[in-house]
Amino acid sequence: MTRTDTSTAPDSFVATAGDRFKDAVASRRRAPGGTARGAAGRLGRFLLGLRRHPGTVLAVAWLALVLISTVAPGLFTGQDPIDGVPADKLTGPSAAHWFGTDQLGRDLFTRVVYGSALTLQAALIAVGIGLLVGSLLGLLAGFIGRWVDDVIMRISDVLLSIPALLLSLALITVLGFGTVNVAIAVGLGSVAAVSRIMRSEVIRVRNAVYVEAALASGNRWSRVLFRHVLPNSAGPVMVLAALEFGTAILAISALSFLGYGAQPPAPEWGSLVSTGRNFLTTAWWLTTLPGIVIVLTVLAANAISRALDSDERRSR
Repeated sequence: MTRTDTSTAPDSFVATAGDRFKDAVASRRRAPGGTARGAAGRLGRFLLGLRRHPGTVLAVAWLALVLISTVAPGLFTGQDPIDGVPADKLTGPSAAHWFGTDQLGRDLFTRVVYGSALTLQAALIAVGIGLLVGSLLGLLAGFIGRWVDDVIMRISDVLLSIPALLLSLALITVLGFGTVNVAIAVGLGSVAAVSRIMRSEVIRVRNAVYVEAALASGNRWSRVLFRHVLPNSAGPVMVLAALEFGTAILAISALSFLGYGAQPPAPEWGSLVSTGRNFLTTAWWLTTLPGIVIVLTVLAANAISRALDSDERRSR
């Protein structure tokens, strides 16, 4: 009988374990956004990719101007958005009034500039709520699984079955009118979509070699969750956040148009369009020009979202 030589078994075991450890480290390094260096690399690739996409450059430039106007509106206009000159009422666009004036003689361009602060701040609140709550729920559902996953996903299914605008209207009925309440309602309406995206990414990352190695090495599940799983699942969620930013602007403007947002004389974008609808035949600029600003801002957010999505797909 031939005796099997087992003298090399320990060496073979060590070599196999070493290979698995190297594979785990290599997989961790290749994972998109696995480290701060990976996140910086994604940002660098996105900025370099702007050279090949002039449309995205224009979108970034437009959105940057709009964001600057929310912080420093005085850089764009020196007029008052509330007080007007009655003698100049319903004056068409000109060198003195780029967007014309409204029925009270107020400069419409000034009101659009100051209105960007109300609309975009509400959009940022909405996106922040949807991103924070939705990501947390999706993270728990995808990582823990079992009954936690079932409960969270069934609630998400119910929320997704209700049109977003109708859900926001129902929440506003409970919360009350006002820009902040509108932002909260729109943000809660986007929680379900964010949670499902985060859950799918967490399930994909949870089965990666480096996550299994981190758990096998004795790390606590909370450490693995927030140090390994969350950073590597955040890419598609960030793409969705950019898309939801444009959607939130559109939803907030629509709710403000219906009268649920800031009340006059506050110059919110949706309320500007709503006020101008009474003068469509005599002063077309009151609705057309603020509407164009809303459309351009939403399209810019969508273009940036597509660019981020393309970069995320290339990085996989």
